Amino acid sequence: MKKLPSTLFNMVMSLGVITVVAAALLAWANAVTSGPVAEAERQKQIDAIKAVLPTFTNDPLASKWEFVPAGGSEPFSVFPAYDGDSFCGAAVEGYSLNGFSGRVSVMYGFDSDGNVTGYEVLQHAETPGLGAKMQEWFRMDAGHRSVLGRNPGTDAMYVAKDGGAIDGITAATISSRAFLETLRSCYSAFEAYKSDCLKNDADE
Repeated sequence: MKKLPSTLFNMVMSLGVITVVAAALLAWANAVTSGPVAEAERQKQIDAIKAVLPTFTNDPLASKWEFVPAGGSEPFSVFPAYDGDSFCGAAVEGYSLNGFSGRVSVMYGFDSDGNVTGYEVLQHAETPGLGAKMQEWFRMDAGHRSVLGRNPGTDAMYVAKDGGAIDGITAATISSRAFLETLRSCYSAFEAYKSDCLKNDADE
């Protein structure tokens, strides 16, 4: 094959062809992977909801409701759970930006009265062996660590060092504060859902 002369026009044309081909390949790769990625994210949410809530018969994802906390820009997601026609609680996915290493995202479960039924830490970058212990620490029976069964509406869901009812992770107070901040904010989203949606349902 005859080699093209090294002129400015030929170089620009070659780069243009390479750019177009690369863009087409990236678009194809995105189209191929976007479906599986979205399905994996959906399955992750379903698994987390099942882990934090008691038995329910509806599809919480189909009834997703969003709540933007005061001072926040990204909404919390409320996934209401029903047993037949009876509201039995909700899973709430929320976050704090105040972890030791930044964002902490947690899915909390609440029964219809607002008691914590479970939680799953979805995302964090906390220190291994310290803040990373939050996935198990706050469900332990030892001392006053567990948040399970507690109600943020009546219990002081702050670390004991700040005058609250919960023993924070040893040597990881900042991570513990972020975890409990997320819990309090998720409870606010839960109460907002009850006040807005359940009241509207009752009025109909």
